[in-house]
Formats: sequence, structure tokens, C-alpha cells
Amino acid sequence: MASMLQPQIILLKEGTDTSQGKAQLVSNINACTAVADVLRTTLGPRGMDKLIHDDKGNVTISNDGATIMKLLDIVHPAAKILVDIAKSQDSEVGDGTTTVVLLAGEFLKEAKPFVEDGVHPQNLIRSYRTACNLAIEKIKELAVSIEGKSLEEKKILLAKCAATTLSSKLIGGEKEFFASMVVDAVIAIGNEDRLNMIGIKKVPGGNMRDSFLVNGVAFKKTFSYAGFEQQPKKFLNPKILLLNIELELKSEKENAEIRLSDPSQYQSIVDAEWNIIYDKLDKCVKSGAKVVLSRLAIGDLATQYFADRDIFCAGRVAEEDLHRVTAATGGTVQTSVNNIIDEVLGTCEVFEEKQVGNERFNIFSGCPSGQTATIVLRGGADQFIEEAERSLHDAIMIVRRALKNSTVVAGGGAIDMEISRYLRQHARTIAGKSQLFINSYAKALEVIPRQLCDNAGFDATDVLNKLRQKHALPSGEGASYGVDINTGGIEDSFANFVWEPSVVKINAINAATEAACLILSVDETVKNPKSESAQGEAAASAMGGRGRGGGFPGRGRGMRRR
Repeated sequence: MASMLQPQIILLKEGTDTSQGKAQLVSNINACTAVADVLRTTLGPRGMDKLIHDDKGNVTISNDGATIMKLLDIVHPAAKILVDIAKSQDSEVGDGTTTVVLLAGEFLKEAKPFVEDGVHPQNLIRSYRTACNLAIEKIKELAVSIEGKSLEEKKILLAKCAATTLSSKLIGGEKEFFASMVVDAVIAIGNEDRLNMIGIKKVPGGNMRDSFLVNGVAFKKTFSYAGFEQQPKKFLNPKILLLNIELELKSEKENAEIRLSDPSQYQSIVDAEWNIIYDKLDKCVKSGAKVVLSRLAIGDLATQYFADRDIFCAGRVAEEDLHRVTAATGGTVQTSVNNIIDEVLGTCEVFEEKQVGNERFNIFSGCPSGQTATIVLRGGADQFIEEAERSLHDAIMIVRRALKNSTVVAGGGAIDMEISRYLRQHARTIAGKSQLFINSYAKALEVIPRQLCDNAGFDATDVLNKLRQKHALPSGEGASYGVDINTGGIEDSFANFVWEPSVVKINAINAATEAACLILSVDETVKNPKSESAQGEAAASAMGGRGRGGGFPGRGRGMRRR
């Protein structure tokens, strides 16, 4: 009786929301499964696209997992972990963002019945981590190296990897065309790690096949003054001067005051201003440069001055484009026109200004350093070109990874089925509950081929049974068999060039397992009411700051005294 009358101990502030135990864990698993269900239909060559419309009225059409996850604006704390793994997969490898979310969702789905039956989450986590390590070892064992091949052979192999990535995108219909373009661009930048050395410029109009690759730099014609049309628009082997100064008449920046005792002195001040600008322009001309680019403005006087001397100039060039011109032509950006020597000037084989759609482009090709490339994308709608750019980003990342890591595995769900078979076999050698957990992990891996079939409208059960039978052959010859998207049967993915870099799969399985283990290890969520009320107060004060004196009682503005 005495124990019943004891006062209740209050640890947390009033209004704090705590949920814990099994119900909390199941709730988190359900939230993650719901997120995975959103992305489920976007997987593979026959995946559907999502149209996302935000509160600002922007419309995005995409089937890139990372893009969709970023735009979904998820508020559930556990489901946010899936957004993070999609982002990390995108920044690390570039492709496989949908795969990683699907796998994490499926691992949790398979763990749910065990949790409901009272299995301790730590037992599941231990088994999942063991299975993950076994899977990664198996991938490394099955991977085929493309090292030691000639450049031409390598190009063909890399184009196959890029085509596999692009097949699931909006531009999948032209995957061969874009795959070879991406491979050429990546090989052009060589060992350069900065991705911004490959520029992608978007020009609405025309069709996809009007897109082209410039082995060098291309950027839109900048704002220009009168006299620009008289400048020559094509040069062979020109010297290129890159500046970061303004070439125009400037009024004094400070509030300078000049007192004159004689009106004739005024003319000498005006002349001095003109002499300064003419002196700068003379030095540019004497340097021997035929193309002058500046990050800041080149005024009308300078434009006409250069036109009279057959020199091309462009002012207000974007910083990123100027950096790429520097890398390509071997020039150096100058902050002064004094002492311009030949070493700081860049050069290229051909410079020309060309019409692309409605835009005019300045194109530098045949650059000596050659550490940059530009892809000019054409297409109908703006949303289409945006999605094409995202698709090409994925393909570029994949080709870079394949070049660096140079091992590939069979795609089309083949590698997933093979690991699944291997783990099932391994599970039989383990005594105890762990056998069931590793089996469930193996079953979860089958989500990739199953979803590929579902998205293409085939009978997933039928195809999976055929795949299981093929992969179970003792000789191991069925290891590279995956889903045939075109016929609804199965095919040797490796022989049909459905390849992906092994790093994509390793990263995806690692990240998905880590995310699943992290969510399984959470058994209590505490929601602090202070943070919520603080947000509410901030919003209220923002509203109350205007209008009736911040919401305080009393007279408003313009009210009569009583």
C-alpha cells in the first residue's frame, strides 16, 4: 500500500513526448518502409519518374533517388537517416541512390517480424554486420578487373558502365550516344579530381542528339557593348589574356574633392582619366593577345578599341568558366596589365563564336593542357534538360569511379542474387538464431531483381525462381545471370554488357546495413517541447513585430486618446 502512495518522479519537462520500447522501434521501421515505398517504382530501366511540386511553384521531374529524397522534405527523425545515406551514396559514387534506400528499407522490413516476436535488436545488428562483411568479400571475389587494357578497350568498357547507369534515366533512349560522350569527357580531364572541370551548359531547343562535346571550354556570350559586332569571331592559335580587372572609365570611388584655381586645370584631370584607361588598353594590345577575357566589365570604349585592332574581348565572364579556361589554355589570371609576359598568356588551336539554338557560345577547342571538357545539352522542355544534366552527373561519377577502381560486376540484379545465394548457403553452417537473421538478410537482397521485374511489368515470382535455379548450379556458371528487361526472362548480364563498378554495390550494401543497424539500435525517442515552442514563438514574434505593436494590449498607431 505504501508503495502505491509514493509520489511520481518527474524527470522530464512537462509536455515532453517520449515513446520507447518495441512499439517505438516498429514505428521507426514503418516510417522507413514508407519512404522506401516512394522510391520503389523508380528503380531500373523501366522505372517511373516522380513529379515533385514545391511550395515556391518549382516543378522537378526526376527518377534520381538522391534528388527525390532531397525534395521530399521528410520530417520523421528516423526516416531522415535514409535521406542521409542517399546523399552520401550520391556524393561518394554518384549512382545507386535508389538501390541504397530500397535495401535499407528491405533490411528493416525483414527485421520487423523478429522484433515483434521479442528478439533483441542487438542480436539482429550483430548478424546483419556479419552478413554485410561476407557480402562485401563475395563482391570483391566476383569483381572483374579492367586494368591493363589499352585505351580503346578501356573506353568501350567504360561506355558500357555509363550506358548501364543511363538506361534507368530519362535519356535512356539515347544511352549509347551520351555514354561515349561522358567517357570522352572524363578521359579528357585525366587525373583532375575536380568535377567542375567538366562543364555542362544547357540550351533549350533542338533534340537530344543535337547535344555535343567540346574538348575544351564553351560558355555563353557575355553582355557586350557597341563595337562588339566588328570584332573577329574566329582565330587559329590565338594568344589568350585572362584578366580580373575592369577596363572602363571609372569615376572616383571615394568622395574625393579636387579644388581648382584655374578652369583649364579641369581638362588635365579629365585627360588623366582617359590616359589611364588608354594606357591599360595599349598594354593589353602590346602583349600580343588576340582574345581578352575578364571577370569584371569591359566597357564600350575598350570594346571599340579592341574591335579596331582585330581583338576579341568578353567581360563579366563567370568565375567558374574563367577557371576552366585557365586550366585548359595554360594561362594565368592577371590582376594588373603591367608586365604581361608570354608565360601568363594561354593558347588554344581554335577559338570561335558559334550559334547554338538561340544562344551564341564562345568555344575554345584543341587546348594544350586539355584538362577540361564541356558538354552542351539540347532538349525540349527545361525540366527535361535539368533531368538530363542530373543523369549525366551520375554517369560522369560512375565512369570516374570505374577508372579509379577499375573493377566491375554484373548488373541487372545478378550480383544481388549471387550474394543472396551465398549467404543462404553460409547461414546453413551456423547454429542458433543467427541462421534465421542471415537468411532474412539474404532474402532482403532479392528486392533489387524483384523490383526490376515489377517496374517492367513482368511476373517477379516467375523470374526470381528462374534466377534462383540458375544461381544454384554447382558449376557457378549462373553467377552472372540477371533480369532481362526486354523479354521478361533471364540473361547473362555480363555477356550483355550490363555492368556497374563494384564500388557502387559495396558502398550501397555498406551504407544500407549501417542505416538499418542504426535504426534498429534506437529504442526511445524523446521530443523536447522547448524546441517546438521556440519555433512557435519565433514565428509569433515575426508576425507580431508588424501591425498592432507586437500584439501587446494598448493603443495601436493612430488611435484617439480616451
